[in-house]
Amino acid sequence: MTKKLIVLDTETTGLEVEQGHRIVEVGAVALADRKRTDLHFHSYLNPQRSIDEEAEKVHGLSMERLSNEPEFSEIAESFLEFVEGSILVIHNAAFDLGFLNAELKRVSSKYPALEEICDVEDTLLMARSKFPGQRNSLDALANRFEISGYDRSFHGALLDANILADVYIHLTGGQSKFEFMTSNINTNPESDMSSLNIDLKKFPIPKIIVSKEDMLANDKRMSAINSKRDSS
Repeated sequence: MTKKLIVLDTETTGLEVEQGHRIVEVGAVALADRKRTDLHFHSYLNPQRSIDEEAEKVHGLSMERLSNEPEFSEIAESFLEFVEGSILVIHNAAFDLGFLNAELKRVSSKYPALEEICDVEDTLLMARSKFPGQRNSLDALANRFEISGYDRSFHGALLDANILADVYIHLTGGQSKFEFMTSNINTNPESDMSSLNIDLKKFPIPKIIVSKEDMLANDKRMSAINSKRDSS
């Protein structure tokens, strides 16, 4: 049985889990047939501690805004039920897993680490492999793949999970080959497939001979173009 794909993101009070920073928002969206679905998990959280100024600038969530939201202990069970047995797709997975596992351990020492009940795919590592030496933040990838239509005034866990889902689909090949084939080929088993066979002999490739004079003239022209470009 194929494991379900769940794209996940968190927002936090700060960057260092070792310094006691907490999660203020968790969002996850399920994929099916390489498309985002309406199945999702989302919750704002009361972190029970102050929020770093720089973090608040990123996600726009203040303690005043979160004071009446549930604590992580109140959503832990439902969160685990949602993700258990799935493949978690996370951008910079070590960061989010570190915070989520710390929250789970804070609630109960009996809770498993997410890596024990889920597989993990890190889109940051995937992007670095595919685009070495380039910027591979979520925003940079969204721009590279021309993903638009989202309000980026602030980062948000569910918002970023949806953007990451689009990025993941592009990173792993965009529209699936199967979808492309079935949308363009008549799948009627009685249809005449012989029409797809092409006799290449009917379309001979012309043979082009380039003289030595033509090659020298081309080299001279290219040198002039490059010289003009370098001096501009």
